[in-house]
Amino acid sequence: MLKPRAAAVGVKAAVLSPASTPDAAKVDRGMEGLRHIGFLPTEAPHMLTRGPLYFAGTVEQRLLDLHAAFADDTVRAVFCTRGGYGSNYLLEGLDMDVIADHPKPLFGYSDLTAVQIMLLDTLNLPSFHGPMVSPDFAREDGVHLPSLLAALAGEPYKLGKAEGLRLLRPGNEVQPVRGTLYGGCLSILVAMLGTAYEPQTEGKLLFLEDVSAKPYQIDRMLWQLKQSEKLDGVKGIVFGEMLDCTSPGARPDLLEDAILSALEDFEGPIAIGLRSGHVSRANVTLTFGVEAELNPTLEPELRLLEPAVAR
Repeated sequence: MLKPRAAAVGVKAAVLSPASTPDAAKVDRGMEGLRHIGFLPTEAPHMLTRGPLYFAGTVEQRLLDLHAAFADDTVRAVFCTRGGYGSNYLLEGLDMDVIADHPKPLFGYSDLTAVQIMLLDTLNLPSFHGPMVSPDFAREDGVHLPSLLAALAGEPYKLGKAEGLRLLRPGNEVQPVRGTLYGGCLSILVAMLGTAYEPQTEGKLLFLEDVSAKPYQIDRMLWQLKQSEKLDGVKGIVFGEMLDCTSPGARPDLLEDAILSALEDFEGPIAIGLRSGHVSRANVTLTFGVEAELNPTLEPELRLLEPAVAR
């Protein structure tokens, strides 16, 4: 693995917008949240750029900010302001030499899944699926600090009931399963299918999450993953909190039934509820690309067994 250096609070952190323009007031609160924890955030030149369309600057401007953040050896971590839409347009122009020569933790989720998964699949650079400045650091209870600090320091950690994790189905063999933790926002992963950047899921322990998608839409995306053979060889699946993934007037357990129906033939364990990505509070940091273990008991645990940084 191409592991970045371990880091801790007190380090310089670049803040940029690879996708949509954030709300300036929320960014101000999020920057203050970073400083309160102990980080030293610096604003990328195009962080608040508006346009063209819904993008935070042109592709060239957004790439310039991203490459500059990686190239600056005084920067130890990179945080995105928000997701939205647009980071997919950066994939063709990413300077892999710059990123490979200066590996750093890149924190994000949602639309940032496209960039994170490409860097993981191409460079074997671990992904930090974790809090962003505007939706998470701007809130008093927006960040799950234990996982954030453990991920940056390279310390093993585990997640369970306290972080929302619960069991949907134990799998055909009720025993812990291990694999490389991998995944992100479900709709972005599905959008990458059939492209040069489609996700490489075989043999992985898969984490999937989304927001405001109706149960039938989750069903459809899982069907597409299955038909694309992207669930072949997957060891187990952990779903996120699935915030607001409901249908008006539908029974509250419709989503879980839809997931179990769509994954009826999946042999591994299935868990749900882990608060990472689009969440209601305390956004958990997950490190994709490292070895992890899912223990599918009645109170399941996800253990991250390998550091994503060089200690």
